[in-house]
Order: sequence, then structure tokens, then C-alpha cells
Amino acid sequence: MNSSAKASPWWTPSVHADRRPFLIGRNAIQAALRGFFAREDFLEVDTATLQISPGNEAHLHAFATEALTTDGQRAPFYLHTSPEFACKKLLAAGEERISCFAHVYRNRERGPLHHPEFTMLEWYRAGESYESLMMDCVRIVALAAETAKTEKLAYRGGESDPFAGPERISVAEAFERHAGIDLLSSVAAGGSTDRDHLAAEMKRVGMRVADDDGWADLFSRVLVEKIEPHLGFGRITILDEYPVSEAALARPSARDPRVAERFELYACGVEIANGFGELTNAAEQRRRFEIEMAEKARIYGETYPLDEDFLAALSLMPEASGIALGFDRLVMLATGASRIDQVLWAPVAEYGR
Repeated sequence: MNSSAKASPWWTPSVHADRRPFLIGRNAIQAALRGFFAREDFLEVDTATLQISPGNEAHLHAFATEALTTDGQRAPFYLHTSPEFACKKLLAAGEERISCFAHVYRNRERGPLHHPEFTMLEWYRAGESYESLMMDCVRIVALAAETAKTEKLAYRGGESDPFAGPERISVAEAFERHAGIDLLSSVAAGGSTDRDHLAAEMKRVGMRVADDDGWADLFSRVLVEKIEPHLGFGRITILDEYPVSEAALARPSARDPRVAERFELYACGVEIANGFGELTNAAEQRRRFEIEMAEKARIYGETYPLDEDFLAALSLMPEASGIALGFDRLVMLATGASRIDQVLWAPVAEYGR
């Protein structure tokens, strides 16, 4: 067989027949999660896809478009990378528990775990700690597995027991355990970072460091190469307390100002969810966004506008916790699919060929 032969499209009956069990599982899991949130007194909301700002994280890439006014004037818009800004505006408006299944869009992303358009499940709890989100995650993972009639989550030979209690480990503990690196020795009390110190730690344990790597580049390399391959095997892992500089939308921890109330959920080495104790200080949020956009300009030569309505809404937003979960990835792990396009009813057309 010619290995370069083009694969049959997803709508080919035989291909669809192979994918259909995963898709039926997707629908069942989505219905089960909607029931979960209804029982927890959440309101399901629906947010606009077109936004003034798609998000302000340095390494997220958006799809740009434009609107035409009735008199033909052009106005730039973006497809959102997350419904987060809109959801937080709803918290400012007075909602207390909201959930949202949103189609979101991220450019420069396509692979077994990435798709340019995918479904993100976000939910927010006003007046509740981010630990409450961790408990939500434990219950949601178990419910997804129960609905899919499986006793394990699986991906690329790795397995995780969705009914076992989670491992909870801080980022600093994970760096020490899996890489032999003292991460927080390169983070000051105010959250500023020491690139050269972290580089020296990495060189000490034999890791590659490039001259133009910033602290964030080095952090990400250790996380991807040394930490993530150990997370979520046997049971799910909650990776907690990210350095403040790696948590632009999260508030600092009361326990240690060098770290933030941010966690990520992993199963089978796959990151599933990203949760925060939400930052509500508008001036600090603006400062962080400006830092992120300066980094984006340095690396990619472009920036995205700030959503001034979002920054204004923060003055009304209550203390809250919020989380974004990659719904398609959860479905993959629960149904045993090996690629994200197997759990999408109608994947985005291939491009760039």
C-alpha cells in the first residue's frame, strides 16, 4: 500500500462507521455532564464567538476576521480562543454558577490532541474556592467513564483509574521529583523570575538550554519533557500552584506569593483542564496582559487588543473560581479514541496541503 495515499474523508461511510461509536459516546457524555451541572444548580450559558479580543496569552494564536458596518466600515474581530471573558462578564452581571459548552478556535494547532476548532467546557463558581473545581473534576471524570461504560481512561498505552482518588502535587514538587530542579529558587517573592538561575539548574541536570530562551521557555521545556510524561498514570493528577508568571488570569496564593491559584488536570499524560482562583484586580490584570502581549510581539511579531469591557467588568466581578476543560479530550480518554478528530462529528477540513 502506498503510505502517501490520501486518507478517505471523514464522511466516507466506512470511515464514519468506525468513528460512530466514539461519537455516540460523545453525545452520551455531554448529556451526562449537562445533567451534572443542572443538579448542581448551574445555568448553562451561550456566549458569542466573535470578540474584540480573542484572549491575551502570548502563545495562543487566533483566527482573525472583520465585521462590516451598515455603511461599509470595517472593524476587526477574532474568533474567541475561550469563552472566558464573556463568562466573567456574566459573573459581573450577577450570575453565580454558570457552565458553557463553547466551540472555540485556535490557530497553529492540529494533531492527535489538537484541532483548530474544538469544544471547551467552562464553568464558574462565584464565592467558592478553586479547590471546589478540583472536586468537580474528580466527579466529572468518574461520570464520563461511567457513562462510557469503562473502568479506565486510556491513551497511547497509558491508563488511569477514573474512580481512584487523585494525586495532587505542586509544580515545584513535580520539578524536584521528576527533574531534580529547584524551581522556586528562580522566582522572587513578587513573582519576578531569574532566567539565568533556572538555566543553571537545567544545565546541572543535563537539560538543553538555548541562548535566546527566556524563563518561560525554559519552564515549558522542563514541564513538557520531564514532568508531563509522569502525570495522570494509574490515577488522575492535579498539578497545582503554578508560578505567578505562568498564571496570567489567576490570583496569587495566600500561602506563597511566588505561586498562583492555578491547577491543571492530567490523565494518561494528557492535560484535560486548567482551573483558577480568578484574578479580579483590573489594574493587575491589565499589567499581566501587557506583559503577555509584549512577549507575543517579541516572539511572533503580533499582538491582540485588550478587551476594555472585560477589564471594566472586573471591578464588579465577585471572588470566583473558574475552569476550562477540553471536552473532546475527555471523550477521547473515556471512549478509547486515539485522535481528537475521531470524536468530532464533522472535523475541520484539512488545509495547508
